[in-house]
Amino acid sequence: MANLRAFTMPKWGIEMTQGTIAEWMVAEGDAFKRGQTLCLIETDKITNEVDAEFAAVVHRVIIAAGGGAEAVGTLLAVFGDADASAAEVDAFVGNFKAANVSVAAKKAEPAPVAAPSVPAPTPVVTAKKIETNRPISPEALKLAEELALDLADVTGTGRNGRISYQDVQQASLPAASPVLQGVAALPANTHYASPLAHRLATLHGVDLGRVKGTGPRGRISKADVLGAVTKSTAAPPVLADNTPQIVPMDKIRKVVARRLTEAKQTIPHFYLRTTVAVDDLLALRKTANMVLGVKASINDYLIRAVAVALAKHRDVNIQVHGDAIHHFPHADISVAVASPKGLVTPIVRHADLLRVDQIAATTSALIAKAQAGKLNYADMDGGTFSISNLGMLGIEQFDAIINPPQGAILAVGSITRVMAERANGDVAFASRMALSLSCDHRAIDGATGAQFMATLKGLIESPEGLFG
Repeated sequence: MANLRAFTMPKWGIEMTQGTIAEWMVAEGDAFKRGQTLCLIETDKITNEVDAEFAAVVHRVIIAAGGGAEAVGTLLAVFGDADASAAEVDAFVGNFKAANVSVAAKKAEPAPVAAPSVPAPTPVVTAKKIETNRPISPEALKLAEELALDLADVTGTGRNGRISYQDVQQASLPAASPVLQGVAALPANTHYASPLAHRLATLHGVDLGRVKGTGPRGRISKADVLGAVTKSTAAPPVLADNTPQIVPMDKIRKVVARRLTEAKQTIPHFYLRTTVAVDDLLALRKTANMVLGVKASINDYLIRAVAVALAKHRDVNIQVHGDAIHHFPHADISVAVASPKGLVTPIVRHADLLRVDQIAATTSALIAKAQAGKLNYADMDGGTFSISNLGMLGIEQFDAIINPPQGAILAVGSITRVMAERANGDVAFASRMALSLSCDHRAIDGATGAQFMATLKGLIESPEGLFG
């Protein structure tokens, strides 16, 4: 009897109920080693590389890449010894029952099962109306069949050219046929009029020969032409087509919408706003980066400042779970990052114990993974505080929505130059940055939040404390 093992859809986190095979790195008949990447599995916001925990041979791939979402515990493939027969694999598949996968299991596998001697019947697969070798989602294929659409005319925008529902929907729309009118031609300069008057006369159909000029030496001006325009001569406006293109929310946007709606409806927010002087921080950053040999951003220094402040004000470094408040000894700071899959919040863990150069290396790695769509559950699980920085996009000030179960989030605006009075009474330009702290009033009082903001302001304006 051959030693066969089931490879099933893993479970990462409490909320995960299903996943999608994005790509197989091995094929049927391939032998793999321990630690070798087997496949990529996509969930709502992350794409995980699943590595082999043992050496074996791929005897059967049950779920192909690019298909629909499969429930946690679904049989994805069958691995085992090289000498396993096709009949033993068929029997194993036929007798497989999905196990109850726990949250902690990253790659749930039942114990090896001896294959029975009687082969199970081969499942019957219903042929699809459109046959194609291109990667395509089930919903996209269903829509293409309903519309009798030739997939050769569809451009896939997903991973490795995978065709999505939106790609098929876009391809089914009629081609736009804009009416190009070109630049308005100017008449020959046979009348003593300004260039603007000539253009207005052309646009409104006014005969300059019938207009009396009121300018110097009878020159026709803009006001003269506009005065000659009447309702009968004014050209009617041409209204462009303003029919909306309806695009359903994707899976990521639905999750973000649900979480933000719950947060805003169930968490009593209050806001503490202040501005901080950053001239000393900007000067110190330039020198410190040269000494440390890194390119740490202002955001990296802010993460360090927030982490130090949280270590001094642990009543803000919290999570709220029902009627219980969880206080944490170290600051795990979630950083809001825009990615191709939507807004994600990877975590800089134990930021209060990291130097600025270590924080810079950590954030750079997390941002790179977010942009590549390869953040995993461990990168985003937990967090005791969040930072959302829109300063690099020119936003001067804003208020952020708390990321539950955390108790607070800091919104960071852009650096602006303002006139400010110096200690000696002189007035000069100075750099200022706006901060807004959103707090969960169930767990954080106004005075507690204000004390945290005062400490943070002091660390930013006297940044030598960031290297203590």
